[in-house]
Amino acid sequence: VTLPVDPAQSDLPGVNMPSDLPEWTLAQSDMQRSRGCPGGVPVCQPSPALPARRKLDLFANVVHVKSLPGYQTRHNNLDLVIIREQTEGEYSSLEHESVKGVIECLKIITRAKSQRIAKFAFDYATKKGRAKVTAVHKANIMKLGDGLFLQCCKEVAELYPKIKFDTMIIDNCCMQLVQNPYQFDVLVMPNLYGNIVDNLAAGLVGGAGVVPGESYSAEYAVFELGARHPFAQAVGRNIANPTAMLLSASNMLRHLNLEHHSNVISDAVKKVIKGGKVRTRDLGGYSTTSDFVKSVIDNLHPHYGA
Repeated sequence: VTLPVDPAQSDLPGVNMPSDLPEWTLAQSDMQRSRGCPGGVPVCQPSPALPARRKLDLFANVVHVKSLPGYQTRHNNLDLVIIREQTEGEYSSLEHESVKGVIECLKIITRAKSQRIAKFAFDYATKKGRAKVTAVHKANIMKLGDGLFLQCCKEVAELYPKIKFDTMIIDNCCMQLVQNPYQFDVLVMPNLYGNIVDNLAAGLVGGAGVVPGESYSAEYAVFELGARHPFAQAVGRNIANPTAMLLSASNMLRHLNLEHHSNVISDAVKKVIKGGKVRTRDLGGYSTTSDFVKSVIDNLHPHYGA
């Protein structure tokens, strides 16, 4: 697909990344110089995503969990969105050993960031024509921390009377997602819960290899895999499913207002999966990563390789 954008161009309005970011936070390609950047995490640094999120203030992680046409799972025709706050909570990295053998890990919840992610969720629901937002919490036990998050969601919900609002405790939410995921529309939650629910929900539609994700700040957008999975067993073996990364790239193009180019890529990926002839091992097939990519290219350009 030929894009009407030069990935190396840096003089577009407002597309420069901060110059003082560590090198390992930058992408695997020059495209990350723009505000839409395919995310890549090198293995040479421990958890580079956390400082990158803080530096860019990527407070909202969005994972759209949607069933793929032609791939049958226990629950079909799913379409739900998980929104997590990802700059505080248990991922604040505030840990210390108070006395030998005793570790204290601080969970940070603030009113400002709870209100911000709640507003983001309701704005997202409004913009995308969604009907309901569910706040996921554990305020029955963590009455102050999660209690503040829940209270902020309730306050913001009052500003959006056209959007239905309800709440659910995190452990019940996990069970309900497995038993009856159709009851959910948009879910908003603190950091750690979101990380867990992202992966659970991804498993409902095919696994970590098929779900794209995106993270937003007021200025930047980063597009990456929706479920956190190292795929260590796939390294160097040409067996990983590239669907999630390809769909993430498609979402990045849509974010850059390249709607046609985005649709060309996503339609080709979905056509390959629906056809059922070329599937990687995680989807029950025997095709390699290269086989899958070749098939996608064939659907982009029908005469490719002829």
